[in-house]
Amino acid sequence: MDSGDLSADRIREELAENLADLSRYRMPFGRYKDLPLYDLPYEYLHWFPERADGFPKGRLGELMEFVYHTKANGAEMIFSPLKKQTGSPDPLK
Repeated sequence: MDSGDLSADRIREELAENLADLSRYRMPFGRYKDLPLYDLPYEYLHWFPERADGFPKGRLGELMEFVYHTKANGAEMIFSPLKKQTGSPDPLK
């Protein structure tokens, strides 16, 4: 197996871990309290990197940053299976 395969495997693993965690994590505070992280508006997520302390620390912040970059890159469709599982409205439909 070459190093390209290894990095692709690691990317797939990280993506699977992120999506599994996103299926469970909810926003624990603020205006969007209890909303699934993948449903947080891009504009709200964009506000965090502009703050001096950035995204929250720990796994919550990691997942929020992942959702932010995913939405910024126009890849929000990756959340469609999660939205289907939870009954969240899918903006792509």
